Amino acid sequence: MSNPTQPYVISCGDEGVQVNEGRRLAVVGAGFRVEHFAEVVEALKKVFGKKIAIAASEENDWVKEQLKLADWDQVNASMQQHVEALADREKLQYAGVIPFADPQVLKEGIKAHMVRPHGVHVANKVCFTLGGGEQKYNLGCYIISADWVAEAPTKIVKEVIELQVEFYKKLSKKDLIFVFEEAGDLGEDVAKA
Repeated sequence: MSNPTQPYVISCGDEGVQVNEGRRLAVVGAGFRVEHFAEVVEALKKVFGKKIAIAASEENDWVKEQLKLADWDQVNASMQQHVEALADREKLQYAGVIPFADPQVLKEGIKAHMVRPHGVHVANKVCFTLGGGEQKYNLGCYIISADWVAEAPTKIVKEVIELQVEFYKKLSKKDLIFVFEEAGDLGEDVAKA
């Protein structure tokens, strides 16, 4: 189990999410309608401890697609409601909504904002975090937390990771480069696992 210098927060892997204070654990749509999300959370708690927050984010393409919504106002309201319900169900602290604005102080010691242009995705890579959540923000990367994969069955890991990769490929409409971020609070042994 980790002893973080900053609080951990599950949020979307959208390249626009920038967590200024806190460490992002990225799952597409913050886990909304991600099959096996409960198992992902269980594995994350084994790795990071029980005190993990979760945050919604504005202009979330995953939520828009899942709920077949027409505009961003509907998406923003729906994501907030669904992520808050996820927090209750998975026993996570709800941090709030990550907005398109200057960095905002959310609950649980999280400070974050959205930094990509409205309606535009600029990422050309998928970054898998391995050593303790996102360590360095990069607007060119969709983020997928893989820090938990050694704590879950291979079948679940494969399904959850592939679901996210396929969504980001579709969203980008281009091939994406895969990169790995091994640095972090958890150390080399967890990254290798």
